[in-house]
Amino acid sequence: MELKSILELNLRYKGMLILLAFTVFVGFLLFQKAVNVRKEVEAIYSDRYILRNYASSAKLNSYKIIFTGDIMLDRGVETAISEYGGGDYSFPFLKIADYLKRADLTVGNLEGAISDKGYNVGSIYSFRSEPKAIKGLEFAGFDLVSLANNHAFDYTSAALEDTFVRLQKAGIKYAGAGWDKEEALSPKIIELSDGTRVAFLAFSNLGPKTWEAKDDSTGLAWLDRESLEEGISSARREADIIITMFHWGEEYQSFSNDSQKSFARLAVDLGADLVVGHHPHVAQEAERYKSKYIAYSLGNFIFDQSFSEETMEGLILEAFIENKEIKQAVARKIEINEFYQPALAD
Repeated sequence: MELKSILELNLRYKGMLILLAFTVFVGFLLFQKAVNVRKEVEAIYSDRYILRNYASSAKLNSYKIIFTGDIMLDRGVETAISEYGGGDYSFPFLKIADYLKRADLTVGNLEGAISDKGYNVGSIYSFRSEPKAIKGLEFAGFDLVSLANNHAFDYTSAALEDTFVRLQKAGIKYAGAGWDKEEALSPKIIELSDGTRVAFLAFSNLGPKTWEAKDDSTGLAWLDRESLEEGISSARREADIIITMFHWGEEYQSFSNDSQKSFARLAVDLGADLVVGHHPHVAQEAERYKSKYIAYSLGNFIFDQSFSEETMEGLILEAFIENKEIKQAVARKIEINEFYQPALAD
């Protein structure tokens, strides 16, 4: 074989080796990226070892707060209650109520009014639950719900105001809405048995801004920097621990967007100890920022969105309090069955 041909063959061979090496390198980078994304997704689910370790060493004055995702007791859920639960609104909670009741506090996001007042404003996605739906929340042991969401005005302010009254009569506090701006932005304080005062604030920036509470009109706590500063500043004067709940983000997106990250970190910078998000109807990632926990979306808790696996599961967040501090936060996966009943997946 001529020398020229041998040299060409060697060059061609080296080129193939270089191309192969480059392909392997790029493949490795893509694989590593996929692994990292998978780890981010898995990070939102519970670390069972940490949970067991913490629980086994819990002291006398330690407390657990449970946070659930979106609760909607209308539409398909109401149909399931009627057809399979005998009209008893404890039905959606039957598989998880005992677990919820073992917490010191249980908190959720209530989508839509519980009322027989008002009228449908025209959306095909308007929610209003029967007045007896409040019995379900009582049965499950809810202590507080956020009303700051895009379904608060589905049946006008009359239904929202009626919801205020019904929740108060049931002994369930609400945050993120009120008869006026002062109430909507005021922290709801719950004092634990050791004297620890926990403040709950809730905000939303979804829907028209006309829903924002005014000095003389019912509405929501609107999520912007000014309202956040006002609410957290007030809470700092009254409480040991500040928890902010946000209704935000984009539906069916598995990761938070820049706006969510910006508001979450701003809340921590202003003094929040824990940030809990709702609205996307699917679980999103969690993170620690300046040693504080942020759960961007807990997904659905009780909802009739059976069109995907992601909307038929969600997260529960357990926050552990000790010595007036949140010592640990653990996410636990829940699965929702065909009757829209959530249950722990592990």
